[in-house]
Amino acid sequence: MDLSSLYSDLSEDAREEIEALPRSERLIQIASIQNRATRELVAQIAQMVNLPVLNEIELIDNPTATLPLRLIHEYQCIPVCKASQDDAFDDSPVTENTPIPLVTLWPPDDQMDRWIFAVCGRKPEWHLGDPEQVINTITQRFGVGAGSLDESEIATNEAEQEEDEDEDAAVIRFVNEVVQKAVSDRATDIHFEPHRDALQIRYRIDGELVAIRVPDNLIRFQDAIISRLKIMAKLNISEKRRPQDGRISFGAGDTELDIRISTFPTMYGESVSLRLLNQKSKPLSMRELGLTEEEEEKVTRTLAAPHGIVLVTGPTGSGKSTSLTAFIRLINRPERRIITVEDPVEYEVPGVNQTQVHADIGLTFAHSLRAVLRQDPDVIMVGEIRDRETADIAIRASLTGHLVLSTLHTNDAPGALTRLTDMDIEPFLIASSVEMIIAQRLVRRLCPNCAQPANYEQHHIESCLTTMRIDRSETAYGHMAKTAVGCERCRKLGFRGRVAIFEILRMSEEIHEHIVKRESSRTIRETAISQGMRSLQQSGWEHIKKGTTTLEEVMRFAEIDSDDSE
Repeated sequence: MDLSSLYSDLSEDAREEIEALPRSERLIQIASIQNRATRELVAQIAQMVNLPVLNEIELIDNPTATLPLRLIHEYQCIPVCKASQDDAFDDSPVTENTPIPLVTLWPPDDQMDRWIFAVCGRKPEWHLGDPEQVINTITQRFGVGAGSLDESEIATNEAEQEEDEDEDAAVIRFVNEVVQKAVSDRATDIHFEPHRDALQIRYRIDGELVAIRVPDNLIRFQDAIISRLKIMAKLNISEKRRPQDGRISFGAGDTELDIRISTFPTMYGESVSLRLLNQKSKPLSMRELGLTEEEEEKVTRTLAAPHGIVLVTGPTGSGKSTSLTAFIRLINRPERRIITVEDPVEYEVPGVNQTQVHADIGLTFAHSLRAVLRQDPDVIMVGEIRDRETADIAIRASLTGHLVLSTLHTNDAPGALTRLTDMDIEPFLIASSVEMIIAQRLVRRLCPNCAQPANYEQHHIESCLTTMRIDRSETAYGHMAKTAVGCERCRKLGFRGRVAIFEILRMSEEIHEHIVKRESSRTIRETAISQGMRSLQQSGWEHIKKGTTTLEEVMRFAEIDSDDSE
């Protein structure tokens, strides 16, 4: 198998790195380096090794009866019943001389041929397929890590100890494969949820929970899987009545994960949630956040100020920490001393002093902030203002010449001002210190491969615009809206990735007066909009017109915020 011409434009280190990858990742890695479409690369490789390409995968009725589950997962290949979209395989009786039609994502080697022949008694007939399509088909049909818990592959020796060792190894492989699959699917969380007759596993992808198909016999290994996770986090495996928290350092190829684990007792066992933090994640730039040129100019001008407070608001999981890190990267210069207090540290920024709170030893945000002020900082980033003490210290720090960046949990930008007032912070202090408030949400980004025109009825567009408090004249742009369809590339979800939408409130003399007079957030909002502030709903509508997201995605939070403001 000569693929040398495929690597001709790659360095020696890049070639060695690709060859060291699992078969399932090689072609995708080459496509990424060469900035090429995977289907184009599949066609080129197929021509090099003289194998046919299978564009559509159609499985035979009982694949595991033909090829053991262990080999399906290990070799990433599937028994199929069509060689192409047009030509069906021969329906004649199967004998030992009848080849097994298999589709795989990387050219097979002689060892694969020998193993399949030895196990199945039939020679393989190979076809190449799109890697994402092959991987998704295996995951959706056989589940994540199903091969690890294939009981037919667990040796049945007379010695019970050897059987236990085989099962332990299978559970370890299964847990590793579940985490690795989560990383490849861009999941941020994994949930292991015990029920009466099953252990459900779900990923949170682009903010949405997605159920993952798992082996039918998983319930048998439930306790072992939970124990394995607790062992990895160095938790007490015998304590099942109380919640526990911990962390796991996990390596998956080039990815280094800092996994936060939380256990919680339920009726049918312990529920375990994993938060995946990629230690090598590259912080986003200002433009990558999704800010328009006008919004970016406003934020940049405010961050150039020597003192004051900039707040980012929104619910949990709305990307507030990501935005703050982008702001830090923008203003990070050798002549500026920047210190952050976070929980947890999600992105590493070179040249910035970053610390993590530890509430169990008394190192809270407030305690850390007091210590930071003795470190001669120019810029301070506080992960979250949770109480009056932290808010009071942050405000006084801004009034004494520091630029303070932080987050609050409020629905919109004006709500942050009333939230600070609710914390018993004097209104004149708020008006004197806060320079800008940015509210944000994350909406799912339409998959560019399968998005289609939505063709909404005009009355539906008008109704949605009314809910979002947008002028009805915008109905004329309704034809630009798109809808999610679903394809192999987006796992049939219709979405791939997320984009942020923003509401930016800058302080003015009139708004200062509203704050001092303790006016409602509705009054502050109306004034800010009259002065040019674009609401979250308006920002979302702009993305709808661009075809970035759908009307339903924006309406999900638009209706909630509308109700809250009544």
